Amino acid sequence: MNRRILLQRLRHQVLGLIFLVVVVLFFVTTIAVYQKAFTTVTLVNLETDRIGNQMREGADVKVRGMVVGEVRTIRAHGDRATMELALQPDKTSVIPSNVSARLLPKTLFGERYVALQVPEKPERHIAEGDVIPQDRSSSAIELETVLGNVMPLLQAVQPEKMASTLNAVASALDGQGKQLGTTLAGLSDYLGKVNPSLPDLKADITGLADAAAIYDKAAPDLLSALSDLTTTSKTLVESQRGLADVYSTVTAASIDLTSFLKVNQDNLIRLTTNLQPTLDVLAKYAPEYPCLLKQLAESVPRAELAFGKGTAHPEVSRVTIEFTPSRGKYLPGVDEPKYDDKRGPRCYPQVPPPGRWPQYPPDGAIDDGSSKPAPPRDPDGTLPAGGSAGGSVVNTPDEQRLIDLLVSPAMGTTPDQVPNWGSLLVGPLYRGAEVELR
Repeated sequence: MNRRILLQRLRHQVLGLIFLVVVVLFFVTTIAVYQKAFTTVTLVNLETDRIGNQMREGADVKVRGMVVGEVRTIRAHGDRATMELALQPDKTSVIPSNVSARLLPKTLFGERYVALQVPEKPERHIAEGDVIPQDRSSSAIELETVLGNVMPLLQAVQPEKMASTLNAVASALDGQGKQLGTTLAGLSDYLGKVNPSLPDLKADITGLADAAAIYDKAAPDLLSALSDLTTTSKTLVESQRGLADVYSTVTAASIDLTSFLKVNQDNLIRLTTNLQPTLDVLAKYAPEYPCLLKQLAESVPRAELAFGKGTAHPEVSRVTIEFTPSRGKYLPGVDEPKYDDKRGPRCYPQVPPPGRWPQYPPDGAIDDGSSKPAPPRDPDGTLPAGGSAGGSVVNTPDEQRLIDLLVSPAMGTTPDQVPNWGSLLVGPLYRGAEVELR
């Protein structure tokens, strides 16, 4: 019985060992099948200067986009590397022996693969043990340089984030091809219309640059003005209460003025209409106003002198004029005023102030006599009877004509009809002496 138990135990152990061997053989076979150890291949070698970080064992080997094998092993030898390529035997007929190879990425962020470059003049078919060189053409070198410089860029842009972004963009554009095409076509048409305006746009940009340069030069003054404006703004803020009072006062005044204008608008219109003739006359004689005001101002010293100011006996000096003869009663149609003077604005000469004695010009002209000095006077302001160093003007024809000209309006006659005794009565008055007429 013990022997039987021992045989069963031995039998179970053998079966367990066989099971383990079968499991091991299964895994070994599976791995061998995965590694294509039982697949018939044509092994060739590829010699290259560098492999790159994205090249791995099992990478594809392609000819014109068609997969013809895979990379079995990669071995580094200092400054170069050797890759063992396993080519499919049925594909060697399309691969010449003088083929070259490039190591290209599948995508911008993907792994690399071996791209066999078929020459223009192919030779015999590739065979077991042949050595494939790396493509040394200028285009291949430039492409390798670009791909070599992509790695720092990829490290800077964080490929995982860019991949997520591109994935999001791809998802957003999924199914939108027609709309995207329409948009691109419209954009092309728009750019075609904008293209003729590019010279004008360039000129505008140049003008903008010039304007920016001008503003750059004016920036200090502009900043200074803004600083001054800040001070003004602060002043306004500080005075805002006073300004509010002013605004309220102006508002009330505006309301009152509006009410006044609304009530009196018809009166103002009529007043303006009625004043128009008067304003026309005032405008016509406007050139005469400066001369009139000047003569009024210069008459002040003579009036003061007539009333004794500045004389030796101001309490005695006086002027008394009495016109006693009656001219009779007012007769309608006879004594009515006549407005026959149509000569327009004029300025007549006047009696000179102390210190000046003018030469009187023709009627209507103006000469203040500033070019001729006045003759000496007595202490009471009168001219001496004997004249002056420059010759006496008393009772001369010039003085007679002047007095006739001044007296004629008061007598209602013309200067040539004024009697000669007028110079005896009025002449001393204009010379500053005291005159009494009784």
